[in-house]
Order: sequence, then C-alpha cells, then structure tokens
Amino acid sequence: MNKNFYITTPLYYVNAKPHIGSAYTTIVADCLAKYKRKAGFDVFFLTGTDEHGLKIYRSAQKAGIDTQKFVDEVANSFKKIWKQLDIRYDYFIRTTDKKHEDAVRIFFEKLLENGDIYKGKYEGWYCVHDERYFTEKELLDGNLCPECKRPVEWVTEENYFFKLSKYQDRLIKHFEEHPDFVEPEFRKNEILSRLKSEKLEDLSVSRSSFPWGVPMPGDENHVIYVWFDALLNYITALGYGDENDENFKKYWPADVHFIGKEINWFHSVIWPAMLMAADIELPKKIFAHGWLTVNGEKISKSKGNAIDPIAIAKEYSIDALKYYMLRDIKFGKDGDFSHENLVKRINYDLANDLGNLLSRTVQMIIKYFDGKIPEPKAPENEYDKDLREMGQTLFENVDKLIDKYDFTEALETIWRFIRRTNKYIDETEPWILAKKENKERLDRVLYNLAESLRIVAILISPFMENTAKKIFVQLGLKPQDVPNIGFDKAVWGGTVAGTEVRKGAILFPRIDLEKKEEEKNKKKANQKEQVKEIAENVIEFADFEKVELRIAQVIKVEDIEGADKLYKLTLNDGDGERIIAAGIKKFYKKEELSGKKIVIVANLKPRKLRGVLSHGMLLAASNKNGLSILTLDKDIENIIGTRVK
Repeated sequence: MNKNFYITTPLYYVNAKPHIGSAYTTIVADCLAKYKRKAGFDVFFLTGTDEHGLKIYRSAQKAGIDTQKFVDEVANSFKKIWKQLDIRYDYFIRTTDKKHEDAVRIFFEKLLENGDIYKGKYEGWYCVHDERYFTEKELLDGNLCPECKRPVEWVTEENYFFKLSKYQDRLIKHFEEHPDFVEPEFRKNEILSRLKSEKLEDLSVSRSSFPWGVPMPGDENHVIYVWFDALLNYITALGYGDENDENFKKYWPADVHFIGKEINWFHSVIWPAMLMAADIELPKKIFAHGWLTVNGEKISKSKGNAIDPIAIAKEYSIDALKYYMLRDIKFGKDGDFSHENLVKRINYDLANDLGNLLSRTVQMIIKYFDGKIPEPKAPENEYDKDLREMGQTLFENVDKLIDKYDFTEALETIWRFIRRTNKYIDETEPWILAKKENKERLDRVLYNLAESLRIVAILISPFMENTAKKIFVQLGLKPQDVPNIGFDKAVWGGTVAGTEVRKGAILFPRIDLEKKEEEKNKKKANQKEQVKEIAENVIEFADFEKVELRIAQVIKVEDIEGADKLYKLTLNDGDGERIIAAGIKKFYKKEELSGKKIVIVANLKPRKLRGVLSHGMLLAASNKNGLSILTLDKDIENIIGTRVK
C-alpha cells in the first residue's frame, strides 16, 4: 500500500495577479508533488486563493466591482496561470467556497463551546494591507506598518478573541519535542525565541467594521478574521466538518506546508494553537522559504519590476524556468531572480551539459550502429564501472536531498552525473574505437551513454517533464510514458538493446546574450519611432472641436440608381431633414437601418455622389470581417440632434 503525502502552498491573496514570487512557491510544491508520486506516494497537493478581508473589500469598491465578481476574476487568473505553467494540483480551494465557509463556522463553534473564544473590546493600530494589528512599539516612525511600511489605522471595535495565550507553554513544548517542526532551522529559532521571550496575547478573531467575510455563527454583525478563516483551508479542503471526510482521515496531518517567511508566525504559532484548541493533530512540518528579489531589488509595483512567469516561460520554456528556480535559488533562503543567471543556466547546464550529451550520443548510435542501441558485450573496464555505480546510486542520493527539501543540491547531484557521463565520452573516445573497429568495446560505451540518459530523463521528469519527453523520443522510447513512469524504473540496465534512436531538434539552443541585447535595443528604437509618429499625428483639442458630431435618426432608406454600394439616407438631425449618401449597402438591408439613431459628421462640405448631394457622413468601424455603424448603447429622451462631445 502506498504511503500518503499531503503538501500545501499558502493561499494567495486575490488583491493582485500572480507574479514570479507566488509562482516560485507553487512551482516548487508542484515539482515535489510530481516527485513523490513517482516515488510511489499517494499525493494530495493543495493550493488556492484567500478571498476575504478588508483589503479585498476596499479593492473591489475602489474598482467599482461587486466583491464576489472581483474575487472570481482574480481567482480565475491564478487557475489560468497555474495551468499555463503545468501546475497539477489535486484541489484548488477558494475561501468563498460554501463548503469551506460552513466548515469554518463548525470549527469556530467548537472553540466557542470549549471556551477558547470569548467576546471583548479591542483598540489598536491596524494594517489593512497585512490584515493584522500591531502594538505601538512594533510600528516604524510615522506610524508605519513594520511589515509593508504602509500607514496603519487606529481601530476601536467589539471583537471576539481566541485564547492564544493559553497555548504558549504547549507550543514551546511541541517545538522542543519536534525539532524539525519548522524549517529551515534558523526560522524555527526565530519563532521559538519569540515564544520564550514574549508573552502571547489573545488574538482578535472577528471584525464588525465591514461585511466581507465568513459570518460569525450566532452573531451576524461580525465576520471571522481573514487569517483565522484562511488557515483552516488546510483541513476544510480535505472535508473537515463534512460527513464525507475520508480525505481528512486519509491525508491529515499535512506532511509539509510550504509558505513564505513573512507568514511564518501565523503558520508556526497561531495555526498550531488553533488545532490544539480543537484537539486536531498538528502538521508534520512548516517550511518557510525566503523572499525573491529581481536583479537584487525587492519585487514592487512601484518599481515596476514584478516579473510575469508566463512571459519568462514563453521566452525561455517552462522547463528552463523551473530548472533555474529550483537549481539557482536555495529553497529556504532569500534568492534573486536574474535574467543573466537564467541565461547562463540555460547555456551551460541545459545546452552544453545535457543537450550536447544527448545530441552526441544519438548521432554516434546512428553513425556507428544504423541508429540501433547496441547490446553491451565487452567486459566492463574501470570507466564503465565508475559510471554504472554512479548511475545505480543516483536516485538514492537524490531522494535523500529531496526529503530535506534541498532541491538545489538534488539537481546538482543529477548534473554531476551528467557531467560525469560527458567525461566518460572523453575517456572512452568512441570515435577512436570505431576507427580501430573495436566493435564490442564500442557496443559497451554507446549502450552506457544511452542508459545514462534514460536514467537522467526519469529523474529530471518531475522538474522538467517536457525535456524528459524529448529525451525519450530521441532514445526511441515512448514520451507518453514519462508522466507516469516511477523511479523504480531508474535502475541500471533498463535500456533494451536494439531500440531505434531518432535524431531530434536541439534540446536547448544556446542563447546569444549580445544578439538578444541588440534585438531588445532595436525593439526599443522601433517603439520610440512609433511613439514619435503618433506624436506627429496628434491634433489639438481645438482641432477636434471643429468637427461637429451629431446624433441623427434614419427616416428613410433608398437605392441610388447605378450604385452597388451606396444608399440614400434621409435623416432627422434635430433641425429638420438631411440627405447623406453612405457606402454601406453590402453590409445592411434597408429594414435594418430604418429608425436607427446614428452618429454623423454634420459640418462636412456637401459632396455629390452618383447624382445625390450628400450633406455629411455617418460613422462606422470596419475591417476585413465586416462593417458596423456607430449607434447609441441606450436611448435617451430628446437625443436627436444632440452634439457628441
């Protein structure tokens, strides 16, 4: 029977669309989920969106949109982007889901009954952006939030409180008895130090100043605090509070919550205390990773340096993006996203090391063995043995590192084997063996190269599935097997002699940074020219005012003798009747035009068309697909003759 493995990302707040920071956590979690499935685990991978709270409510009001519609749009943008990045979650939870809200109320009622929630009054400094209170000593100069540096607000309101202080000693004890509960270790030490040095205060868990949240059971004037509501997603997604809670029984406690370091306190202190109060087992691990910067600077809307992960994936490929993020950014520590370093990883690791190895191997099998992988007949020498032993232990060594969430070193271990395989080519010199007609020795060498690539493809498949498929195709294997192939197949000797290889496209073409920079500069120059051209063609407002646009109504439509395209339109322009000739016969029947309220240019110099003196011109939009007259989107009394401004 398979072991279960439950992994979660934090819920992403829907006040903004996903950027490279939120994509980072989700990419790592997705790769781990895929890895564990291949390692034989029954995996449940959860992600989703946090959709309640004052910040969301105000953002929707500012945008002039219904709050539910606002959160629907942003939640859908997350789903769309995760699909484009090939993120395969098992469940996407939204905190506005009815099942979640019902389960939150059940949990809350349980704590009310236990006496762990009570009613009181709160006064304090509140940060809308972070949805939390701060003491005066925690604030920065100028009454700024210590987390986001935004101004805080003084709030006085009647609230319900959770007895967080009651669980301080139990939390400390849990940390001491489970030294791996929070990782990395320095993050655990930060939390434990605070727990031991600061007296925990009870937590305000309701709000009465706005309506957007889960209504408080028994007191509809309050909504449940957004953080209290959101944290519960990890159990409500599994069916907690529902009659059908099989997944909750099966997968809880979570094996790991992946979170950003800024929400470590909520997950490592408040969340465990909530579970203790409800007599629910605690998660096995909280893993708090660092922040991403971009080219050394913090990601910020004001700086305009938020990177779109989809744009990066389109430019360089999804696999290149995933490899770079897991290989170059040490999970758990702060990391920097650098285009320059991304290109270096593509050129050195992916193009040179892996791409060249595949290309050389396939070409030699085609050249020396008519494209069929040979059977290894010659006895092993020291080079063969060294390569085989490294290949045989590769999964075991990678697996130990994945269990520590050390993705950087896990990928480096695979690439160490790839570099060793490249070195094996130099050591064995298959081109010399071919010249000497040492066929048996050449059999062994080329088989070993193909086998090394097969094992590499399997081991990189959770992180770079498309690349693994391309390797399989060139090795003559079935690419459709890659998503489901387990690590039990990553054992030496699995390549079948006689399999026909296929030469394919270059795995990762090298990127010429200088050429790329030239193209970038050329694009900027073209954009400047376009802006200049637009600027040269702009008119002053006074010029626009010279054009008199007016609303008119079509009274009569007549054919014009000898004209295939023109209609003669009799209009009411507010001052009387007006005749215009319009080339719209191809697009409208007479009955479609009669009675229409249209926009006309009323002060054009009259012009004779096919014997009809046309006093003006109607406005329409057209392209290769057709033509559409400009009309009013709603009727207003006495609108005929009104000037358009």
